[in-house]
This record gives sequence, C-alpha cells and structure tokens, in this order.
Amino acid sequence: MKKLLLFVFISIQSFSQKTENVFLITSDGLRWQDVFSGADSAIIFNKSFTPDSSETANAFWAKTDQGRRKKLLPFIWNTVASQGQIYGNRWKGNFMDVDNVYRFSYPGYNELLTGFADVEINSNDKNYNKNVTVLEYLNNQPKLKGKVAVFSTWDVFPYIINDKRSGIPVNSGNELMEGELSPKQELLNQIQQMAPHAKAERHDFITYFQAKEYVALNKPRVMFISFDDTDGYAHAGKYKEYLYSAQAFDKYLNDLWNYCQSQPQYKDKTTFIITTDHGRGDIVKSEWTSHGQRIRDAAQIWMAVIGPDTPAKGEVSTKQNLFQNQIAKTLAAFLGHNFENGKEIGKVIDGIR
Repeated sequence: MKKLLLFVFISIQSFSQKTENVFLITSDGLRWQDVFSGADSAIIFNKSFTPDSSETANAFWAKTDQGRRKKLLPFIWNTVASQGQIYGNRWKGNFMDVDNVYRFSYPGYNELLTGFADVEINSNDKNYNKNVTVLEYLNNQPKLKGKVAVFSTWDVFPYIINDKRSGIPVNSGNELMEGELSPKQELLNQIQQMAPHAKAERHDFITYFQAKEYVALNKPRVMFISFDDTDGYAHAGKYKEYLYSAQAFDKYLNDLWNYCQSQPQYKDKTTFIITTDHGRGDIVKSEWTSHGQRIRDAAQIWMAVIGPDTPAKGEVSTKQNLFQNQIAKTLAAFLGHNFENGKEIGKVIDGIR
C-alpha cells in the first residue's frame, strides 16, 4: 500500500511539472526603474542625454507610470503581467539584488549562472570561468546532452560559459555561424559582415535572429540569449537609443514567445526567465550611464517569468528581497533538476513554480 501511495505521489509530481524547456533571456544593464515606470522624466527631458527630447517623448512618454511602461515594454506589461510574474519593484517593497560586490557584467553573469558570487571574478577580462554554470550542469544530464545553447551580443560569453570545458555551443560577439548553414543563417552572416558598425560587437537584432533560427533548426531545450545594446547605449549616455533598444528587446521576447507557442515541442511546455546582470545609477541621475562597486543603485535588478508552471501573479508586490544567485537553481528546478556545483548557492525562489 505504501509503495502504491509513493508511486501515485511521484506520478502526480511528474504530471504537475509541465515545463520541458527553459529560455533564460537577459538585457544587459536594463534598469528596474525603466522596467516599472517607463521613460524617466529626469533623463528623457535632459538635453545632455536626450538631445531630441520631443521626438523621443512622442514615442515613449505618457502621464502615468503604467502608460509609460506599456509603451516601452508592451510584451512584459501585457502578456507577462497577465500570465506570469514580475519581480523587483522597489517602490512597492519588492526588492531584487545582485549579491556580488562588483556590480558589473562578468561577476553578474557568473552569479546568475552559477548561483553564487565569486569574489575572485572581479573584472570583465576574457578568462575562462573555473565555476560550473547551471547550463554546463544541465548539458551533462543524459536527457539534455547537446540540447543546451547560448547566443550573445557581448563577446565574453564563451569564457563565462567556458565553452571549451562545457562543450556548449556559444555564438557570441562578431562570430559568424559556421558549418552547413540554412539560407537564413547565410543571409544573417552577410548582414553581420556588411552592416555599418557603430560599436565593437554586432547589434542585438543579429543575435536575436541567429538565435531564433538556431531554435527553429535544432530545437534546444535550454537556451540562454543575452542582449547588450541597452548597456552600450547607456554607457554612451544616449537615452533615446537606450529606450529603443529596451523596446526592441521586448519585441524579441514577444516574437520568440509567439514562435514557441506555435511549435509542438515548445507550446505550453516552455518557461521564459527574463532578467538583467546589474542595475545602474539613479539617485544621482547623471550616474544612470554607469554601474560598478561605487554606485549603490547598480546592485538593484529585476526579473520576469512566464510559463506553464508559473502562477499568474503579475507584478509581485510582496515585501521580500530576492537575489540574482537564486536564478540558477530555480532554472534547473523548472526542469526537475537539483542544481549543485560544490558551492553554497542561492535557493529556489518560492512561489515561482
């Protein structure tokens, strides 16, 4: 009788776990203030950061926080807000922070992917990560082997993921797709080579469409896509371009979600975890362009989740403090795995599944 009850319990647990695929998607340095309130009046009407304020305001300004954020991120504030969960609105007492003290990209992505803040990772240098990420852990599971992939705009990700050791394919920076290519991949390679470059790495739209084509051709079960245009334009102090990049990020999310919902492998079996690697300055408005150890606001981040196992709570206003180091274990838990890497890592986020 006990064995029968145990079997029934395990069967119910297995049946209730609907997620079979997880997409982790980030926009580098996208501020929580802009996510929850839309365009910032102190920046959008500042000629130093937005020379053509009237044109930018026509595109992004509204009288209310709710109106502005829906203009900036319509997928997040229409679809995710109605079907998933959004964390990090500090104005409502819902805090989310990075645990690492450095508050810039490599330490942030290491924390995001490994579940702990490594004090030895204190630069953005291209050094191979000695830590095992949740992606590498999942790629080593028999049923997920060869079904994990990474696409990124920032060219440091092969080192963060440690592609040589992990064996995970990572297409990053200005790297072209190689091997036997589809017509779309060949065209995207040509566009990447011939399009005008205003920055060191390719633009996010190349990263997105290469990632989407990879999904269509290879049907990965775990996918990490990292965009960078928001961070690049913020560092340059170009708020208009930053806002358009954030809006484009939202469009990529919408398009990819709709694509997944149209495919039998992904429809109602896929969870999106959407977040960022660090925050930016806010209290001193001129610091919105920056982040790092000296800028307190740079520890402040946000997260959104949508998928078949995530209750539709919308904007979470529970007074709590979540951390970036909890995402790795949460991601693995969606797939029924208990991620461990020999370190004391963040716990699964309660109520998210």
